Amino acid sequence: MRPTKPAKPIPASTVRNEAELLERHGVLPSAQRLAIAQYVLRTDEHPSADQVFAKVQRALPMVSRATVYNTLNLFVDKGLLRAHVLAEGKVVFDPNLEPHHHFIDEETGAIHDVPWSALAVSNVDALEGFDVHEYQVVLRGKLKKVRTS
Repeated sequence: MRPTKPAKPIPASTVRNEAELLERHGVLPSAQRLAIAQYVLRTDEHPSADQVFAKVQRALPMVSRATVYNTLNLFVDKGLLRAHVLAEGKVVFDPNLEPHHHFIDEETGAIHDVPWSALAVSNVDALEGFDVHEYQVVLRGKLKKVRTS
């Protein structure tokens, strides 16, 4: 069983810039929204709203925390981002809309994407009393040190 996919996203590679990407998703590209999009839609990180606010505020000091939160929620509603609760009380935003799992490095807190095909989850359909429409696996541990010769 694979998770239900949101509406087919428009790949970032098929648009010239973030303004066009936002417009194609029905989002008016204001200066604040563009600044947020330029970071959060192109990152391989999984930032929280506060991390997005801190990053965007460096480039656009007049942006408010409320604008960042509202814009992130708008991007989720429009299918540009996914919001995940990977730790209690912590929502992170992910521009990778393809089905995948996550690995959280316990030493650094960094979140890494794990390809969907790397893990097999079985018998989801056999869960009685549950109508599962989506799932993901969240792994926690430490990154292995890679030896270089």
